[in-house]
Amino acid sequence: MKAEELKSTIKCPYCAFEKEEQMAIDSCLFFYKCTDCGKIIRPKPGDDCVFCSYGTKKCPSKQRERSV
Repeated sequence: MKAEELKSTIKCPYCAFEKEEQMAIDSCLFFYKCTDCGKIIRPKPGDDCVFCSYGTKKCPSKQRERSV
C-alpha cells in the first residue's frame, strides 16, 4: 500500500493564486481562506474537501480509498 502524500498545492478558483498546504490525515478541510484574495473556498458539489476540488493531491482519506 502506498503511503499518503500529506502536502497539496491549492489553486484558488477566484484569483488562481497557488499555495502548498499541509493536509491532516484524519479530517477533511471544508473551508479554506485564500491568502491572496481573501475569499472563502468550499469544495465543489460531490467532493469532501477543498483538496479534492482544488488541490494537486486528493485528501489522505481519498488517497487511501484509491489504493485499496
